[in-house]
Amino acid sequence: MTTDPKTAPRLIVFSDLDGTLLDHDSYSWAAAKPALAEMKRLGLPLILASSKTAAEIAALRHDLGFDHAPAIVENGAGILAPGAETLADRTDHEAILAALADLPTDLRAPFTGFSDWSVAEVAENTGLPVAQAALAAKRQFSEPGLWHGTEEALVQFEAALREKGITARQGGRYLTLSFGATKADRMTEIIAQYHPRPQTMGLGDAPNDVEMICAADHGVIVRNTHGPGLPVLPGEAAGRITRTHAPGPEGWNIAVLERIAQDVQRTEKG
Repeated sequence: MTTDPKTAPRLIVFSDLDGTLLDHDSYSWAAAKPALAEMKRLGLPLILASSKTAAEIAALRHDLGFDHAPAIVENGAGILAPGAETLADRTDHEAILAALADLPTDLRAPFTGFSDWSVAEVAENTGLPVAQAALAAKRQFSEPGLWHGTEEALVQFEAALREKGITARQGGRYLTLSFGATKADRMTEIIAQYHPRPQTMGLGDAPNDVEMICAADHGVIVRNTHGPGLPVLPGEAAGRITRTHAPGPEGWNIAVLERIAQDVQRTEKG
C-alpha cells in the first residue's frame, strides 16, 4: 500500500464501528452518508478499526465503498489488506479459549463469550441477522463476551488472564480478550506506509478506542448513549480531542464534515 507522494491523501480517517460509525441499535450508517460521500469525492481513506472479525469488516468495508483501504480487525489484533476478505489462519483464538478453560470455575463462570454461544445466540445477543452473526462468530484473534459477575471478581479475572499474556478491553458492547495489540498499534503501522505523512483523525466511543483517539492528530469522542462514555482525555483542554453532541453516525457525520472543511481551509491558506 505504498503511496505515491503526489497522490498521498492529506487526511486519513480511522474509525470505530459499533456506536460510532454504526448506530448502536440498528447498525445503520445512514446518518453518515454525507461525510462518507465527501470522503470518496476527495479520495480520503476510511480505515475501519473494530473488534469485529475480518469476515465482518470485509463485508462492511465493501458496502461502504472503501475496499481500497486497509482495515484494523479484532481490536487491533490484525490488519486486513485492501480488497482482502480474510486473514491467514492463526491460533490466537484457540489459545485464549484454552486459557479460559484453565481458570478456576468461579472466575470463568461469570464470563460468557461468543464461543459459548451458538450462531443463533450470537444473533440474539448482538441483534445481528443470523448471516452476519455467523461472520461475527468466526474469531481468529480475540474472544468478546459479557461479564455477569462483580467488579471485584472482574479485577481477579483480568489479573489471572494477564498472567497468561491476555488483556481484557471494554468496548461499546463487549469485554474483548486478546493478546494485547491495540487499534493505535495498527494505526501507526498503516500511517507509516503513506509518504508524506498525512493528517490523521480518530473517532471512537469506548475504552478500547482511547489509544487510537489520543494517537490521532485530531481525536473525536463520539457521544455514547448506552454507557458511561469516556472520561476527560489528555488533549481535550487544548482542543486536539473533541466530543460530539450527537451520538453514533449522526455525530460522526458532523465531526468528519467539520474536519474536512477545516482541512480544506488550512490547505488553501497554506
